[in-house]
Amino acid sequence: MPLLLLIRHGENDYVKTGKMAGRIPGVHLNEKGQKQAQALAEALKDIPITAIYSSPLERAMETASPIAELHKLKIIREPDLMDTHIGKWQGKSWKALRLMKAWKIVQNAPSRFRFPEGESFPECQMRIVNVLERAAQTHKKPQDIAAVVFHADPIKLAVAHFLGMPLDHFQRLGCDTGSLTALHVGESSAHLIKLNQRPPFDFLSKKKMK
Repeated sequence: MPLLLLIRHGENDYVKTGKMAGRIPGVHLNEKGQKQAQALAEALKDIPITAIYSSPLERAMETASPIAELHKLKIIREPDLMDTHIGKWQGKSWKALRLMKAWKIVQNAPSRFRFPEGESFPECQMRIVNVLERAAQTHKKPQDIAAVVFHADPIKLAVAHFLGMPLDHFQRLGCDTGSLTALHVGESSAHLIKLNQRPPFDFLSKKKMK
């Protein structure tokens, strides 16, 4: 039963514009986000991570980079870890979107919503789960630990799936920037070890000192 460390990327300034970034390129970590990435790397430096996967979006890759450097691992860029494909909502302001009738569906019945010219939440969930299942099959030794760096809603959708939660409840979960959620994933079960944790991580077993 490998341990999957689901890591949300660090903070970026696009959020402060009041618009939805989605998959817009060129959204980089700000100063705080860079510090969060370094803090994650420092907290995980003695954890025997066997692989690092990342969304190809800059904010995720920049969060994964210091972790990969300390572990001397190559980041596995995984396109299917991209943020939700929000279609025509990309770059739109939260203020304007909240006035739309569709907003109530997103908040109360997301399983029934499809972003215009984008994907549905069930499609996003399945896309992410497929990546994590492949990672669990690739790194299936009990001592294997894989770090997976991606985005808030996809992380929450993944947790909801592995815990057997209704998709419509996934927004009740928390996922802050620079946070870690730990899942043990086996062939017949999955266990949530920690949710939305910031460094330090005292629940992770470190390498045995010689």
